[in-house]
Amino acid sequence: MAARAQRGAAPRMSEKVNGKTLGPVLEFMRTLWALDHALQSASKRMESRLEITAPQRLVVRIVGRYPGVSAGEVSEILHLHPSTLTGILRRLGDRGLVERRPDPRDARRALLFLSSKGRAVDELRSGTVEAAVRRALTRVRPAAVQHAREVAEAVASELARLD
Repeated sequence: MAARAQRGAAPRMSEKVNGKTLGPVLEFMRTLWALDHALQSASKRMESRLEITAPQRLVVRIVGRYPGVSAGEVSEILHLHPSTLTGILRRLGDRGLVERRPDPRDARRALLFLSSKGRAVDELRSGTVEAAVRRALTRVRPAAVQHAREVAEAVASELARLD
């Protein structure tokens, strides 16, 4: 660890600093922060290369999978606050990726569809956060993925209780 400390790198989770580890909660939080940072960084790289952020592409993927979905339904699927989704949908609409059409059964609602340009973005298979997650999931047992998802959902639930 001395060489890592000299380089200014943070210790690995299994390493000790001054004879102490961070403990399970702080070590887990450190992993979450690293994941959050990696997601944000990858999203910025996606935007510069593909002209779409990871959250925007996720919305495109949902609308592509469920043509005619409402904004409220997308918000529920992604656990996004409606105001956050409104901004994403506005940007996607301005770029001609997502189209809003009136709901024939309820004129107050709009239904979302991909344009031909949006379908091209939906079909991207490389250079995306989704591609990186897909590769990572192939390296882990399905049971471990399920357990990780359960932990992530429990943490998300507890964080929501802070509101």
